[in-house]
Amino acid sequence: MLNAEISKRRDAAISQGVGMQTQVYVERAKNSEVWDVEGKRYIDFAAGIAVVNTGHCHPKVMEAVQKQAANFTHTCHQVLPYENYIRLAERLNEKVPGDFEKKTVFVTTGAEAVENAIKIARAATGRPAIIAFGGGFHGRTFMGMSLTGKVQPYKKGFGAMMPDVYHVPFPVELHGGTVSETIGALTKLFKADLDPERVAAIIIEPIQGEGGFYPAPAELMRDLRGLCDTHGIVLIADEVQTGFARTGNLFAMDDYDVSADITTMAKGLAGGLPLAAVTGRKDLMDAAQPGGLGGTYGGNPLSIAAANAVLDVIEEEDLCSRANELGSRLKQRLEAMRENTPEIVDIRGKGMMIAAEFNTADGSAPNPEMANAVRAEALSRGLVLLTCGVYGNVIRFLAPLTVQDDIFAEAMDILEASLAAVKGA
Repeated sequence: MLNAEISKRRDAAISQGVGMQTQVYVERAKNSEVWDVEGKRYIDFAAGIAVVNTGHCHPKVMEAVQKQAANFTHTCHQVLPYENYIRLAERLNEKVPGDFEKKTVFVTTGAEAVENAIKIARAATGRPAIIAFGGGFHGRTFMGMSLTGKVQPYKKGFGAMMPDVYHVPFPVELHGGTVSETIGALTKLFKADLDPERVAAIIIEPIQGEGGFYPAPAELMRDLRGLCDTHGIVLIADEVQTGFARTGNLFAMDDYDVSADITTMAKGLAGGLPLAAVTGRKDLMDAAQPGGLGGTYGGNPLSIAAANAVLDVIEEEDLCSRANELGSRLKQRLEAMRENTPEIVDIRGKGMMIAAEFNTADGSAPNPEMANAVRAEALSRGLVLLTCGVYGNVIRFLAPLTVQDDIFAEAMDILEASLAAVKGA
């Protein structure tokens, strides 16, 4: 079977609204490698968009899933509960940043986690309004879209967004943004358009994901914490993409000297199985009435088993340190490539959540054409990369944290050759 043949079937059967960055149809995968239906091997530096942080089919994760599948696959925790759901909640309550008592609820997707975090904040405060940031991404549900600070492709054509959602600029130094300007925009919002006593929550990604891998400055996080404390606002950290060792800590918020009240997570939590969670202050998490939270598939037994194994693997294999080691190597290679590629205007990120941003050679404008050309050239040579950013001019690097050293080195050589080929074209 050929990729092209399946692609034709896909075009006939699947909505074009499901975007595709490649036409590589996977047959099998192991750790950092995938093989397509034609037998071609690829090195995976997408990791399912930061999902398989522990690699494809990690033996310990697969063993846990298989053991659980032999016992039962679904009962719905709200009907017939199971102990490992509670054990995972206990572990997250301990590990999520914040020196206070916590509780957890499990759902299925990152967007669903965000939706529930907003519900919890509104129930706890009795307030309706939510503040988010330009360039942020929080999902494709209507609340997720409304919170997301990027129109194309997430909001285009879907009509009116949810009410009482407000955006302020995210401080991207490369693009001239500053923390003082962001706080100034919040102050102006509170003076001109929105009574802070109506605000239930401020939601922020510690490192913007789809927006371009821009880390939130520590000063911004401290200022937001202060504003939230002053006005009784809930601070929500969206750690859907940053969580589970990706940034060199278990959570990106571990790198700050303040904590969020509620944390949303998904992606890397269950090593490839669908699972998301909301963990937060006990008093907030208990604000919803019984039945107000949950879902039929939320905390599916197979996903719960996988997630408990993922936490074990992260600890046993010290994947936080591994993420920092890999990220340091990647930045060094990118800096070396940058010497002959002035289009690389910035290299940034934490742990193994790294990005390279491309501008035109004179630095005057974003260069999505070059970023996509490098991505496509790398794919043709067997390396899977993803682009992101409001202008689509950022290449993001999300290799599994378990990638073998020799395969990582091979990927770096492919990347370098791809850059040279695009420059020489």
